[in-house]
Amino acid sequence: ERRERERKLSKEMAEKATRELEKMQLKEKAEIKYKEWLKKKRDEEAEKKKKEKEKEKEREAELQEKKAKSEKIFKEWLHNARNKPRPVLNSYGFPRGKSAGLYFYYTSVVT
Repeated sequence: ERRERERKLSKEMAEKATRELEKMQLKEKAEIKYKEWLKKKRDEEAEKKKKEKEKEKEREAELQEKKAKSEKIFKEWLHNARNKPRPVLNSYGFPRGKSAGLYFYYTSVVT
């Protein structure tokens, strides 16, 4: 009876030890998987930031190009605007500011 009890007790202890060992192994596996997942997430985040930086650089380059193009067009316009003939002041709608033989009824004074 005593041997039976000791055998039972040792069997229970062995089972308990194996369960503890299994729990520890499961815990280690879970930690390894968590670390792998965390590394994967960090890599994805780094890749995402890298892509955002590239897009930002592209946008900046496009903006710079657009600005340079508009500046060039403005300078061309400014250069061409200097060469254009100036309008005659006080032309009153007539070519060269004079009425070329056109008379209106209110321009001639009746006495």
